[in-house]
Amino acid sequence: MTILLDVALLVLASAMVVVVGRLVAGPTDADRAAALDLGFFVFLAAVAVLAVRLDQPNLLDLVLTGTLVSFLATVALARLVHREQR
Repeated sequence: MTILLDVALLVLASAMVVVVGRLVAGPTDADRAAALDLGFFVFLAAVAVLAVRLDQPNLLDLVLTGTLVSFLATVALARLVHREQR
């Protein structure tokens, strides 16, 4: 089980590298906002995997709260990008 969780963390770390690349190279603000949102969700997934690996269920509260905040931020950014395109 530990090896599987370590592999999951490795996959999430490689996904974060791709996200940072898109964040730096994104030609528009919408690309950067989408990359930032995806990066935060990758971070939350890594925290969830660490919660299971370290047997710390308290970290799942952080994941739940972060997911709610990230969802609200995504909606706000989508409205902002849509407003700028008008």
